[in-house]
Formats: sequence, structure tokens, C-alpha cells
Amino acid sequence: MANNKILLVEDDQNFGDVLRSYLEMHDYEVTLATDGDQGLESYNQGEFDLCIFDVMMPKKDGFTLAEEVREQDDDMPIIFLTAKTMKDDVLKGFRIGADDYITKPFNSEELLYRIQAILKRSQAKADPREEIKEFDIGKYHFNYPLRILTFDPEGPEEEKSKLSPKEAQLLRLFAMYKNDILARSEALTKIWGEDNYFTARSMDVFVTKLRKYLKKDENIEIVNIHGNGFQLLVKAEEEA
Repeated sequence: MANNKILLVEDDQNFGDVLRSYLEMHDYEVTLATDGDQGLESYNQGEFDLCIFDVMMPKKDGFTLAEEVREQDDDMPIIFLTAKTMKDDVLKGFRIGADDYITKPFNSEELLYRIQAILKRSQAKADPREEIKEFDIGKYHFNYPLRILTFDPEGPEEEKSKLSPKEAQLLRLFAMYKNDILARSEALTKIWGEDNYFTARSMDVFVTKLRKYLKKDENIEIVNIHGNGFQLLVKAEEEA
């Protein structure tokens, strides 16, 4: 598997060299530019998985550089580095679309963990199943953007249920993995942001709620896969 490629734009050459070496030690491929103009040129010439921009730089600041990158790629992950702690600067960074913001001096290991977390989220978006907005689940139709689950028993009356945001997120994951195993850890990380005892208990509550929503179709079952996760089984489809 190819190493993730990072564009680092930092006007302090010594600091940039140290940070590049540290990231390369952890198997990242790093391109270092020392001002905003050079940073944009490097971005246009290469392919990157993540950008790290210093805010205060000559020729072009990090915010301007980020706006120009965003014009080409709305989804490019961007982390800002700054010596400033002004609230307005932080807010401006997030308005532009920063994925994270870290103030100098910082712990290199903390930056590493933030990079790993952002790349994991970013790469998860590449799953084509993420683009699907509506699902057929047995006799149910699920509209994810509207969070509406419709039961149609082929009769004149349809029953609609409005799901809560977390119910909808969880049902969407189940629908994406229909008849396959959904790992508990994946669901917890994507929906609750972390995998621990308390979030796992919360997920169990939501699974119970979804079972109640889906109980009108006897061919649908959400089963526990011990030590792994859950499986949304649609039996009629398996037998067809």
C-alpha cells in the first residue's frame, strides 16, 4: 500500500525540515514548501492526501493558500499550524474549511494522531457506498437524507417513521452492509466518534430501537455476531 502523501508548507526552514523528517520516520511521504506561492505550485504539481499549512507566511498566508486549494478540491484535508492563539484566527481557519488547527509549540506525537484520525475519516469517504442516499430493506424503503423509514406491505396504506439522527446513521450503516457483518468498532467510530464501554452500551440501545422499527417484516433480522459486531439479515433476498 502506498504511503500517504503530505504537503507541508512552513516558512521556518529548520522547523519544516525537522517536522518533515519526523513524519517521514512514520512512513509519510512529505513535500516541503517554504512560502505560500511555492506551496500552491507544489500542490498543482503533485497529488496529496493531506495538507499542513503554516498560517503566517511570506508572499501568501496559509488561509489564502487554503482557499485556493479549496477551489480545486473541496475535500482535501487541511491542518493549520500557527503561533497565534487568537480566537478570530481559529474561527477563520474553520470557516475556510480546516479539518484541524494546532498551535505552536505542539507535541509532535499529538500532530501525528490528528493526521491519522483525519486521514482515516477522509479515506472512509472514498467508499462508493457512502454516496447512496436511499435504500430498500425488505418491505421497507429508507430515505437517509430525510431520515424517513417507510413500510409498504403492498397495501394502500404506507407507514412512515421519522428517525433520530443517530438512528438514521446507524440504519444507513446497516443498509450499506446488508447481509454482511458490520464491525462494532467501525459503527462506534463513525457515529459516536470513539469506541469505549459507554458508547458501546449506547449503540446497543439504538440497535434495539431499530429492531422495533423493522419488526413488521418477518424476513428482516438484526443479529449479534459475538465478538465482532452485527448483521442486518434480509432473508428473502438471501433465498431469492
